[in-house]
Amino acid sequence: MSELLLVHGSCHGAWCWDRLIPELAERGFRARAIDLPGHGADKTPLAEVTLDGYAEAILAEMDGPTVLVGHSAGGYAITAAAQKRPDLVAALVYVCAYVPMPGKSLAQMRRMAPSQPLIEAVQVAPDRVSFTIDTAMAPEKFYHDVAPDLAAWATDRLGPQPIAPQDTALADTARAEALPRHYIRCTQDRTIPPDFQRTMTEGWRGGRVVDLPMSHSPFLADPARLAKTMAEILTD
Repeated sequence: MSELLLVHGSCHGAWCWDRLIPELAERGFRARAIDLPGHGADKTPLAEVTLDGYAEAILAEMDGPTVLVGHSAGGYAITAAAQKRPDLVAALVYVCAYVPMPGKSLAQMRRMAPSQPLIEAVQVAPDRVSFTIDTAMAPEKFYHDVAPDLAAWATDRLGPQPIAPQDTALADTARAEALPRHYIRCTQDRTIPPDFQRTMTEGWRGGRVVDLPMSHSPFLADPARLAKTMAEILTD
C-alpha cells in the first residue's frame, strides 16, 4: 500500500495533521506530513518561497509511488508536484482544497468564488511578501466546529503565508488530472465556500467526490471520520 504524504494549506504546517496520522495508521495506512518551504519548522526566507519550490519539496520527500493529500491551498502544491513527476504519484486527494485551473493562480481562483469569506481576516505584511490571519478571527474561519482548546492550540501555531506561490498559475495540469483523483468537500466550510467546492468538482473524473459536514479543518474537527473517509475512497 502506498504511503500518504500530507500537505498543509495556507499559514499552517505539518502540525495540523498530527491527530489524523494515528487514525490513518489504525486503518492500515502509513502517513506522514511535511512543512512546506517557509512554513512550520522550515526556515526558507519568505521572499524566496515559490510554488515550484513547494513542488520540489514534496518530490524530495517521495521515495516511490505516494498518495499526495492536499488541504486548502495545498491543492496547488500537490498538483504542481504531480504535474512534474506523475510517475511518483499513486493518487491525489484534495481535502476542501483548491483544484488548479490551467492559467489561473490560487488568488485568481479565490476571487472566482461566489464569496471570499477569508478576506476580512487576511493581514498583508507591509512588505507585501506575506500575509497572516487575524488570530481573533481564525477560530471562526478555520475551526468553528473544533473543540475550543484545540482551536486555540491551532491558532497559536498559525504562521505567515508567502504570497508569491498564491500569485502563480500552473500553465498545464493535464498530467496531474490523468491520475486517480479524489475530492473531500466540507459542507460547513467558512474559508472555501462549499458552493465553490461543488463548482471545482463538476464533471469530476478519475475518482470519488465525498461530502463531509465539517468546517475547513476536518483533521481537527473529526480526524477519525476523515481517516475513515480517506480509507474508503483509497480502497474502493
